[in-house]
Amino acid sequence: MKMNASKSEDSSVTVLSFDTSTALLAVAIVKDGTLVDSITSFTERNHSVRILSEIKELLNRNGIKGTEIDAIAVGQGPGSYTGVRIAVTAAKTLAWAWDKPLIGVSSLEALAFGAWNSLRLANEDMASDRDTWIVPLMDARRGQVYTSRYAADHCGKWDTIDSDAIRLIADWAERIEEEATLDPQVATIWFVGDTLPHKTTIELSEQSGIRLRTFDFDMDAGAVGQLAELRYRQGERDDVHTFVPNYTQLTEAENKLIAASRGE
Repeated sequence: MKMNASKSEDSSVTVLSFDTSTALLAVAIVKDGTLVDSITSFTERNHSVRILSEIKELLNRNGIKGTEIDAIAVGQGPGSYTGVRIAVTAAKTLAWAWDKPLIGVSSLEALAFGAWNSLRLANEDMASDRDTWIVPLMDARRGQVYTSRYAADHCGKWDTIDSDAIRLIADWAERIEEEATLDPQVATIWFVGDTLPHKTTIELSEQSGIRLRTFDFDMDAGAVGQLAELRYRQGERDDVHTFVPNYTQLTEAENKLIAASRGE
């Protein structure tokens, strides 16, 4: 459930953000859109053990008390079933204990936004007057990925084209390539995130000359905080009591297609 509240765009905002939807435990402090500090560790089987201690360490080394945070931001999923649940539970607990607003962010959108920020800093041959499509990937096994699609440009554009879903990577990459071929506004397409298991499939989908690029990228908790801050300033809040993970499942049509391919 989304709620609205007001916050002056000129006032300072400090966000504690974290995500455990992947093998990476990522925690960050973001203040006024800028990363203050962060901690990352590959501890997939220990997320539940380490998350609160990592948050405490990050706050302590920056001299910030939990009560001084303006909002709690969390990657809501999709991703690892257990991982997503751990982060969401921790976020709800801290938001309730510290009486702070809770803001959920799509883990896929955060993955895409973090990668986009990194690509811009690297100045990766991007057209200044056309769009770049950012397509985040999380491996879901058996040729499937958790994914979505965003359009970005150097003027600050950040639009959702396709929302979170689990899709067959071969079909998804072909669809992306075909649609980009028909859209003259698209200059570049980047598949980002967990790209290594699917790089060959993506490359095989390239038919028209529009280069489908890949960028292996880990979750960025700073991006979770930056996206959450934008929504916080717009007055968006999630209800602590009703907030739940976004696990994302296959559509009925996709389930039937997979079953048919296995002769079920």
